[in-house]
Amino acid sequence: MNEEEHGPAPAGAAGADGHRPLGVVRTPTGRDGIDERLARLGDVDDLPADEHLAVYEDVHRGLRDALTALDAPPGPRPYENRS
Repeated sequence: MNEEEHGPAPAGAAGADGHRPLGVVRTPTGRDGIDERLARLGDVDDLPADEHLAVYEDVHRGLRDALTALDAPPGPRPYENRS
């Protein structure tokens, strides 16, 4: 990573180990379950890069489940007469 591609680092932003938070801005959607998943992306700011994938996979799984739930019919399934 260099300054030409990503801009200069904010003063004092890097820790002693050179770790610098990604600082990705997440805009709330107004849907609690979705916003909780998106907020989880902030966890990577405190993790080493080799642990980011687990967070991304967890967030992706949660968002995929939320989208799948939109296709489910509301309420209980109608009674099926099998006579």
